[in-house]
Amino acid sequence: MQWTVDHSSPQRLQDQVAACVVRGVHDGELSVGEQLPPAAELAEALSVDRNTVLAAYRQLRVAGVLEFRRGRGARVASTADAADLAPVRRAVQAAVDLARSYGLDSSDVITLVKELS
Repeated sequence: MQWTVDHSSPQRLQDQVAACVVRGVHDGELSVGEQLPPAAELAEALSVDRNTVLAAYRQLRVAGVLEFRRGRGARVASTADAADLAPVRRAVQAAVDLARSYGLDSSDVITLVKELS
């Protein structure tokens, strides 16, 4: 599992860390019950503060992606699959529909997304 964060991005580091975990769950790299690296270890690997990783883990616990167990660390929750991408899919569909109304095709939308990210 290769996680990276972009220190020059306007997106908060904790959101980037959280996105890595969510992407890992959706891509099948992380499975239910799998333990995540300790916050201090992951923080060192990503060159971020330990509190940044802890904030990301807490954010994911609230979202139902992670669960914390005393002495066992952070693990992928059984409810992780419920944190689906439906809101993202709806937003992308709306963007595609709008682009089509301007005569743009999917390659144009992809180009725009790459420019913005």
